[in-house]
Amino acid sequence: MPKTHGGDIYNNEVKLDFSVNINPLGMPDTVKGVIAKAITHCDQYPDPTCAKLKQTLAQEFAVKRYDVSERDILLGNGASELFMAIVHAIRPRRAVIPAPSFSGYEYAMQAVDGEIAYCLLAEAEGFDPDFCQERLVAMLTAETDILFLANPNNPTGKLMSEVNVHHLLDHCREQGIFVVMDECFIDFCADAESALRWVKKYENLMVVQAFTKIYAIPGLRLGYLVCGNKSLREKIARNLPEWNVSVIAQEAGATAARARAYVTRTQKYVQRQRAFLEAALTDFGFRVCESSANFILFYTELPLYEMLLKKKILIRDCSNYEGLTQGYYRIAVKREEENRQLLKMIGECIENN
Repeated sequence: MPKTHGGDIYNNEVKLDFSVNINPLGMPDTVKGVIAKAITHCDQYPDPTCAKLKQTLAQEFAVKRYDVSERDILLGNGASELFMAIVHAIRPRRAVIPAPSFSGYEYAMQAVDGEIAYCLLAEAEGFDPDFCQERLVAMLTAETDILFLANPNNPTGKLMSEVNVHHLLDHCREQGIFVVMDECFIDFCADAESALRWVKKYENLMVVQAFTKIYAIPGLRLGYLVCGNKSLREKIARNLPEWNVSVIAQEAGATAARARAYVTRTQKYVQRQRAFLEAALTDFGFRVCESSANFILFYTELPLYEMLLKKKILIRDCSNYEGLTQGYYRIAVKREEENRQLLKMIGECIENN
């Protein structure tokens, strides 16, 4: 199966889209207001340095006691553009990727004709990356150029322990391996610690985050990369287009980055609704992967994707993830009324099967 993503609302008639993992609270009102005002500046070129947005991010990092300055930050047209810029800058011949995980890493590696070695996570171990540490370290030899890690992982929603992340970073530094830490969903996890606090310690580390999911603005395309290695950061920057972040995206990002109360409210809401959904899916007899993020992976022998699509509900068929098979699906955590509607429709599918 080709590597597709969720959100295919353009080729399907969809009333409820559970296939994309966007903040169920929606775009912050403050961001909506800024976007409306920024439209009047679309007759101007955007700031190619993204100075205002970088300054805002650095200020927010300081509040969290991360040693990150404005010069350590690169902005991109979504995280995907940054992954592509990384591989074009480094030209890795071999990448190691735990699987299942986000297919965007594979897509980027294909652009430079790189080899990919997958470290398969086991369902018997809950797809927990902490259980594959020995296997993963054994694969991270001097022949490896880059390691892609998602924390929390997509589609499993699993977080890595701080001890094991630290161990992997130490090992990769010793072996001369670059590490891309994808934290695009970390803001949904209240107790998670970002690797941003280590970017000055590890010159081989690049942390990538996105505004897309947590602020519910996928259509704007905005992500950022933090790297303490000046030489590496400049190489990556040379592989980004000029004016790659629009006027609207820069203004929206600068406002969103300060929305701390909104993020806290989101974390609490997602935690409650995720627990509700996990319990209900388990009661249906599905095999549920316990998640720390705003989405849930589960397995059923029902052809659930097709059954729900007939009801105009879109979920993510995960059979095209490396390491997964037919029968694995992922759903986003949405608003309570939408979650209840999904569960009602799933119940009908089971009854009519």
